[in-house]
Amino acid sequence: MFLQPCSPPFPFPPVFLSWFPGPAGWLALAGLSLSALPAAHAQTTPRIVTAFDADWRFLQQDAPAASQALFDDAKWQPVAVPHDWSIAGPYDQAAPTGRGGGYLPAGVGWYRKRFVLPETDRARRVVIEFDGVMANSEVWLNGFKLGQRPYGYSSFRYDLTGHLNYGKNQPNVLAVRADNSVQPASRYYTGAGIYRHVRLLSLAPAHFGEGGVFVTATPTGRQGAAAETADLTVQAEVQNEGAASGEYTLHTDILDPSGRPVQTTETKQTVAAGKKAVFSQQLHLDQSVQLWSLQSPSLYRAVATLRAGSAALDNLTTPFGIRTAKFDAATGFSLNGIPLKIKGVCLHHDAGALGAAVPLAAWERRLGLLQEVGVNAIRTAHNPVAPELLDLCDQMGFLVLDETFDTWTAAKNHGEQGYNRFFTEWWAADTRAMVLRDRNHPSIVLYSVGNEVHDNLNEPAGFQKYKQQQDLIHQLDPTRPVTMALFRPGQSKVYENGFAETMDVVGQNYRENELVAAHQLVFAVVLAHHIHRFG
Repeated sequence: MFLQPCSPPFPFPPVFLSWFPGPAGWLALAGLSLSALPAAHAQTTPRIVTAFDADWRFLQQDAPAASQALFDDAKWQPVAVPHDWSIAGPYDQAAPTGRGGGYLPAGVGWYRKRFVLPETDRARRVVIEFDGVMANSEVWLNGFKLGQRPYGYSSFRYDLTGHLNYGKNQPNVLAVRADNSVQPASRYYTGAGIYRHVRLLSLAPAHFGEGGVFVTATPTGRQGAAAETADLTVQAEVQNEGAASGEYTLHTDILDPSGRPVQTTETKQTVAAGKKAVFSQQLHLDQSVQLWSLQSPSLYRAVATLRAGSAALDNLTTPFGIRTAKFDAATGFSLNGIPLKIKGVCLHHDAGALGAAVPLAAWERRLGLLQEVGVNAIRTAHNPVAPELLDLCDQMGFLVLDETFDTWTAAKNHGEQGYNRFFTEWWAADTRAMVLRDRNHPSIVLYSVGNEVHDNLNEPAGFQKYKQQQDLIHQLDPTRPVTMALFRPGQSKVYENGFAETMDVVGQNYRENELVAAHQLVFAVVLAHHIHRFG
């Protein structure tokens, strides 16, 4: 059985990935085998993105020796990811996950996968990207531990270069351990295992970095259904992992929603060996542009090519929308200058009986049904969601409140042992991962850094935790406001102690009667938690 790499359209985050002409990779029976590049082109061929979802082996128990390359996994279960092993059951009222976790099992699961790389890939960087592993994941390549990621909702990547074998007779073995055995770990169902997509990137030494390409678009002149003109800023993070400094050219083409080129520009910059640099470009669209709106979610594309001389080294296509979004204490929310009432729901990351490994068709059906009943906004309750869900929100015309965490350092539900154990060490990395991944989505109009956190917001430490998160998001994406879901204001005193005044937009759950006093303050307030689930 042979499978080709993913080709467009594909349900992966556009800020990082694109499809480029060039040599194709192949998935072979023995694992992944990428076709060899001619040696002369290995350092000057744009990225190759290969779906890494097939041909895994799985064991639902702990096996510490499974991290080693020579471990025998012949009797393990063949699976494809996304894979949520917990949803298969059995259901048990005595399960430590409890009611919130659906009385489903928790524990340790192992995944292993073999793949082969050509000798010519020695001159390239090879990176693996996971959209999400639940939870407390650890990853090994050929027995070498690449790292760990406690937060099961975060997307993350590892550079495999330096730990790889090359040649058809030298297979590589990737091993992943996922552990959610400490329970209860959440107030709702999390799933277990490699429950989101995985992909392998083959890159030239000079390439677009994890920050990818960030496009900001500002309509100018008339607004409403259309704008007369628009100003664009394109920022591209370029990483030079070659042995020498180099001068590189960033060439960017802007395509309108029909695919027609409407603007182009080039920028040259020198990047030192082993360093990163941010290329910045300004473009102006002087024709009547199509605004992104709920009724007409028009998507433009920025096609960025990194060159050294005439050689194309990397290539990214970034969908984006041209629109304005504003929260105002006096007039409410407006999209493209037109007042709009937000009618939203909180949407969890799973799909009920389908578990956490949600097929794209399930998201399409769910969002379609929500639109039919008048919903126009989604809150990602209460964590980063699969990137393909955000793609659908862009394409179908939904507003999104993109949320990072359900807890900070204080546990919920009588000693729940969830992300509160890891927040202090990991909040910055997890926040950074979400914002860098999501910041090109026009559907996202607001970030949230917490949901009804039990940390004391009447103490300086509570202020500091919020301010640090807000500042980091502003640094990574200065175009969107930040909020969090407050609750129990009568106890927390957030409208009296100055906490609410530190927020870009105030988010409030429940207790509407306590908002009467807050309404006298000059705040934009979002009621974030009245409709919680959609089955």
